[in-house]
Order: sequence, then structure tokens, then C-alpha cells
Amino acid sequence: MRKLNKKLTARKLCAALLSQSYGNMKILNTRNAFWLLLIVACVTILPFLGLADFHTKGEPREAVVAYSMLESGDWVLPRNNGGEIPYKPPFFHWTVAACSVLTGGTVSEFSSRLPSALALIAMTLMGYLFYARRKGVTVALLASFVSLTAFELHRAGANCRVDMVLTALTVCALYLFYRYYERGLKGVPWLAILLMSCATLTKGPVGSLIPCLAFGVFLLFRGVNFFKAFLLLSAWGLASFILPLCWYYAAWLDGGREFLDLVMEENFGRMTNTMSYDSCVNPWHYNFVTLIAGYVPWILLVILSRFSFRKIRRGMEKGDSLDTNLDTSLTTPSLRSGTGRPWSRLIGRIRQADPVDLFSAICVVVIFLFYCFPQSKRSVYLMPIYPFIAYFLARYMVWLVGIRSKAVKVYGSILAVAGILLTAAFTMVKCGAIPTTIFHGRHAAQNIAMMEEIARLDGFGWIMVALPPLMAIGWFIFMRRNKEYSVSYLFAICALTFGLYMALDGAYQPRVLNAKSQRPVALEIDAVAPASSGTIYEFIEAAELAAGDPVHFFELNFYLGDRIENFMKNKPNEGYLLIPEAEAAVYLPRFEEEGYRFTHLYDSSRPVLRQTARLYRFTRTTSSN
Repeated sequence: MRKLNKKLTARKLCAALLSQSYGNMKILNTRNAFWLLLIVACVTILPFLGLADFHTKGEPREAVVAYSMLESGDWVLPRNNGGEIPYKPPFFHWTVAACSVLTGGTVSEFSSRLPSALALIAMTLMGYLFYARRKGVTVALLASFVSLTAFELHRAGANCRVDMVLTALTVCALYLFYRYYERGLKGVPWLAILLMSCATLTKGPVGSLIPCLAFGVFLLFRGVNFFKAFLLLSAWGLASFILPLCWYYAAWLDGGREFLDLVMEENFGRMTNTMSYDSCVNPWHYNFVTLIAGYVPWILLVILSRFSFRKIRRGMEKGDSLDTNLDTSLTTPSLRSGTGRPWSRLIGRIRQADPVDLFSAICVVVIFLFYCFPQSKRSVYLMPIYPFIAYFLARYMVWLVGIRSKAVKVYGSILAVAGILLTAAFTMVKCGAIPTTIFHGRHAAQNIAMMEEIARLDGFGWIMVALPPLMAIGWFIFMRRNKEYSVSYLFAICALTFGLYMALDGAYQPRVLNAKSQRPVALEIDAVAPASSGTIYEFIEAAELAAGDPVHFFELNFYLGDRIENFMKNKPNEGYLLIPEAEAAVYLPRFEEEGYRFTHLYDSSRPVLRQTARLYRFTRTTSSN
């Protein structure tokens, strides 16, 4: 009996605190909060998209597809990177091309990242509206801020990759499916079908499969007949394939067998672990680790708050009285003990749970499990579950404020101190107080270049550098003036987080990344081998021997205007050859046996593919046998 009383006390405690949170902590109406969220999202993301050059193979590989679309006029299956067909369907590249036309007609870092940023903003706004109408403005706004500042989503929203657009289309389709459920599954969810079509055109059938699978499981737990749910979602899933099939057919007419092989490899082979080459193969626990890392910095609050459970336990043991004037919507039947077998009781509780909570939880579990089965695992695959986790995290944060957990103040203070230390470190670099002799090893030169770039920071960057310490001062003043816990503490923490991100995105990160960029190398190559003097060809041993996903000079090719062709495929009689230094020593003698003559012109000033890239002028004096 005593154990049962403790359980009831805990339930009353949680319900009372949540009722207080939703009822008394509402500080903005739905419309004002929406515009606040829109302004914050735009201000903290859009101004910084073009500051950093491309510095990985992924971004320029996608951007050059849009570049070749605009240059060639081929919007179905454009050839790029020396004759290669794109590895992904074209919807993302269409949006990059459209943004490039609207922003000046040239594919740039800003225009190529803009679709991802707009997708993140749109997904966040739609998530806010979805939860605000069902769970209140406070929780919805907090969840939206958490989504914007979760490291994985924030990073993807500023990258020229297909993953953020796919995530936004998937999540928004799920939101629309829930509205379809609220209407009693009547009519046709046309907008959800359209979004799934676009998602399929972004990265393949997974764009339709995941929303249908997650929503189907939700319907089953809500008591919908299996055959009805299966037939409905099969119909909507098939309807979402109509537009993609039109493109697949047109691409097959252009690419033939090569295109079909690539489709089978990238979609069915990746999901069934039958790919001809290893791609992002990671162990079973990778998804757990990457999910925790993807929720930096908020995961720190979760870790710190574990001590709050001790406080709750002590209160239960003392039998502290609580205000039990509860909101009946929060004391759901899912908290009742029930009768029957354990499995039956569990299913009964799940079916009687709050439908929004159940829907959000099922989306998290189903999508997470779906991506646990393939060997190919990447952190970005899990991004569709981040907005739903943000909802639960927002409720958890409100609960922490309700129980007056010290973790809230400690976490905010840690962020404030981190901002101060970041600015202090910058000041030391700017004043030359950190000697370059501290760097050793193979990356010493690059690390020194990064530090020198940061030391040259000026102008607009100074404003961004000043944000974290100013936010920190504001935080400590806020804590001194507000002794009582309130939801305002949570929004103050969000402000601290945005300040840190703006400093990183607007000042530090572009300087660090540009020290690794190959744009200067491309400019030097263009000066030595201008477009009017001949074609540039590449030879990379790994690309010639790879079973799939070959390596190219992606960054150089983008900054050179997609000028680099494949040497082995074309076997040209004259032009320029770009080749890694180590491979030049091995392969140039072989090419000379085929009648080629090479004149060394240039060595890259920065590492390319982790070594020096060499440029040669060549002619062919005899034909190969």
C-alpha cells in the first residue's frame, strides 16, 4: 500500500507541475510567438550562410550538379565531375538552381546552402504551429528553439546537402498526416502526398516510406483496423510515387543501364546491406552515440538534471503535500494501473495515452529503429526524430523549472561562462599571446593558419565576438533579479545558446574553415591554366579503382567552374593534368610509355586530398596501341 501511495504521489506531482506550466507560464499568444520565432530563425541562420567556403567533398559535389544544370540546361540527369551522373534525385539541386537564379544567377556558397536553411526554418515554424495548437505556446516555442539550436539540425541547416531538405519534407508530411488523423481519416491528404513526392525526389523511396511507416504504426496503436490502415497508407504512398516515377523514367531514357545500376545500389543495396562497396558502415551503437552528440548543447542539461530526481524522491518519502487541482487533460488513462496480463496492460496504456505524445514518441522510435538495421549509418539519417525529441525535451525543461531544479541555473551559468572563455581565448589570439610553437605534427601548418585567420578577424566579426560575453552578463543580471524560478529562465538559456551559435557561425567558424578551403588553390590553378588555354583533366588512383562513390577534386572542380574532366576516360591528346604528388611519381612514367609528355607547372599551396596536388601541361606524341 505504501508503494502504491508513492506512485500516486509521483503522478499527482508530475500532473500538477505540468498543469501549472501550461496554464500559468504562457507569455505570448500564438501569432506573436510565431513572428518572434521567424525573426529569430532568420537572423541566426541566413546572414552567415555564405561566409565559409566549401571545405568538404559533400557540399561542392551537390552544388556543382546545380551549376551544371544552369550551364547545360539539362534538368533531368546532368553530367558533372568529369562525366559522372548525380548520386541523388534532382529536387534539392532544382532548389539550389532556383535560389541561385533569384540571388544573382550564379551558384555560390550562399545560394547553394539557402535551400537547407529555408527547409530548417520552415520545418521549425510548422512544428511550432503543430504543437502550439495542441500543447500550448510555451512548450511549442521552447521546442522550436531547441530544434534550431540542436547541433545536428543547426549544422545541416547551413550545409549544401540533401539531408536537411529531406528531413523537413519528412517531418512536415508527418505533421500533415496527424491532421488527417484528426479529421477522422476522411478525404485525401494531398499536401502530405506532395511533400512525400518531393522527399522521394530528394533522396529516393525512403522519403515516402518513413512517413507512411511511422504514421501507420501510430494508427495501429490508436485502434485503427490493420487492413484499413494498410490500404490507406499504401494508396497514399503509391500516389506519392507518381511524380518521382516521371523523373525516373526520363532519367532512365538518358542514363540507361548506368542509371538503373546506380538507383539499385543507392536505394535497395544500401538498405539491404548488399552494396558493392562500403559506404558509411558503422556499428550498432553508432546511432545512440550520434544522437547524443547531435543534441549538444542540450544533452548537458539532461545530464545535470539527473540530480533533480533525488529531490523528487526525498519529497515523496517525506509525503510533501502538493496542489492537486489538476488539468484533466494531463491525468491521462495511461497512468492508471489497469488489469490483465502485463503485455495487455502495456498495450492498453499506450493506446490510451495522449495522442500527440503517442504520435511524437512513435515517430522517434520507428525512425530510429528503421535506421538501425542497415550497415550504412550516418548521423544525418536520424534528423527527422530531432523535432519530436525537442518537444519532449521542452516539456522536460518546463518540468525542471516547476520543481525548481538547480540544474537549470547551473546549465545556464555554464553556457555563460563558456561564452566568456571563448571571447577571452579570442582576445589572447588577437594579442598574439598564444605562440605558434605549441602546434606540432602533420596538421601544425594548418592549425597555425587557422589561428592566424582568427587573429585577422575584424569588422562585422567583432559584433559577433561580443555577443556571448554580453549575453553572459545579461544572464547573471537576470539571475540576480529573478530569484524565483519561472519559464523565463528557459528562454534566457535559449538566448545564451543563440548568442554562442551566432558568434561561432559569424566569426570563428568561417575563419577556421576558410583556412582549410581549396578556393585559393583553384584561383592559382586558374591563373596558370585559364579556361581559354585548354581543358583540365584529373587522375586519382582511388577514383579509378573504386567500386562506387569515386573520389574527385570536388572543391577545385566547383571553384574552377566544373572544368575538370576524367583523364583515363577521355585519353586526350593535350591539356592539363591535375594529379596527387605521390601518384604522379608512379603513373606519369606509365603515361609516358603511351606517348605522353609532361611539363610541370604548379604545386598546390595547400594540401588537396591530404597531399600536394601537381599540375602538368601535357601533349601526346604517339597513339596508344
